[in-house]
Amino acid sequence: MAKEAVFNLKLEPELREGFMAAAQAAHLPASQVMRDLMRDFIRQQQQAKEHDEFVQRKVAAARASVEAGRGRSNDDVEAEFAARRAKAQGN
Repeated sequence: MAKEAVFNLKLEPELREGFMAAAQAAHLPASQVMRDLMRDFIRQQQQAKEHDEFVQRKVAAARASVEAGRGRSNDDVEAEFAARRAKAQGN
């Protein structure tokens, strides 16, 4: 991949020194470490976005189910699972 952009940032001298020392200890160029960090950050943000979208779809489906009368009360669900737990424990 062609590297055509330059990225400048300001940081504390101690942070820069620590970062450069860590990159050198890992036998990696600092620019490569930064590219990897940026790629990881982009990936994490995309995963978070996809998860948020998934949750929103699930919430919308659940709301539609309740509005259509297919929902169950918390008391009904609790009673059903209490019975399941009792059966599984042999009570």
